[in-house]
Amino acid sequence: MSRGLPSAPGAPTLEDVARAAGVSRATVSRVINGTRNVDQKIQELVRQAIASTGYVPNRAARSLVTRRTGTIALVVCGAGEPRGEVFTDPFFGRVAAGVVGLLRTRGVHPVLMLADTDEARAEVLAFLRQGSADGALLVSTHAKDPLPGMLVDARLPAVLFARPAEPLPISYVDLANHTGGVLAADHLVSLGRQQVVTITGPLDLPNSQDRLTGFREAMARHGHAYVPAAAGNFTQDSGEAAMERLLAEHPGLDGVFAANDLMAQGALLALHQHGRRVPEDVALIGFDDSSAALACRPQLTTVRQPVEDMAAEMARLLLSHIDEPDRRATSVIFEPTLVPRRSA
Repeated sequence: MSRGLPSAPGAPTLEDVARAAGVSRATVSRVINGTRNVDQKIQELVRQAIASTGYVPNRAARSLVTRRTGTIALVVCGAGEPRGEVFTDPFFGRVAAGVVGLLRTRGVHPVLMLADTDEARAEVLAFLRQGSADGALLVSTHAKDPLPGMLVDARLPAVLFARPAEPLPISYVDLANHTGGVLAADHLVSLGRQQVVTITGPLDLPNSQDRLTGFREAMARHGHAYVPAAAGNFTQDSGEAAMERLLAEHPGLDGVFAANDLMAQGALLALHQHGRRVPEDVALIGFDDSSAALACRPQLTTVRQPVEDMAAEMARLLLSHIDEPDRRATSVIFEPTLVPRRSA
């Protein structure tokens, strides 16, 4: 029989994998079950043998040994937003891509759950308590979302995307949003813009507050004592409405910073409708560097948020909490960068 092939017809077995890898059956079992005290080179040999034999671990049997399901819940909470808007936002697609990209390398599968009502949040909690998933990744656009606190109280492994609105002993991944606001302000000033305004996200969210604070503080350092603002809710329609208000109140404006690309896209529509040329009459900067920035004409100058990398780190953190239940809450902060394009 050739090396790496099953010894008998039918599904490949642990023995087949062990023979292909040149190790014991017990070693193969330890690698499959994620035991830590296996040499990295041996782990790689076993993985190669699994691939060459086509062996598929029995998930039910593995769960009995490890007390793990090999599943995590990716929970999206967009309270007050239509479900369609939550899932058509390019931000959520980027989060999902980052999470799936990391988890697939670890043999872990995500289950998508929407927690936009009290009943839905209770279902998420029950799903986790019953052991249907090993932990939760939570992406929320709702500052008063009670789910993070519920997960902490239940002592369930969980990681958030973005700092929680209220201090909680829970791990999260975030961006240095204050720095992002500074980058936008410095760029508009470097272009010689004198009457600058901003469209904020919901001001009960820490990321919106930080972007606004960073922007206004940097503008103040450049001698701009007052920066008018209008709030949106991170949707294109809200950006268009905010831009309409700012044009009515400050018709001489020549620079705009929108706290995400979708709102900048809406602002661009309003500016075009009022005959304002971008960037000749008004320089426009967005935030995120999402697909919306590339869809705009002209394409948006924007502050890049490395969402895919942040989401992958969120998944890594969760897996470490699942492995080490007593691990302390951890925060990981990524740095933004300015991506210059034609709008500013």
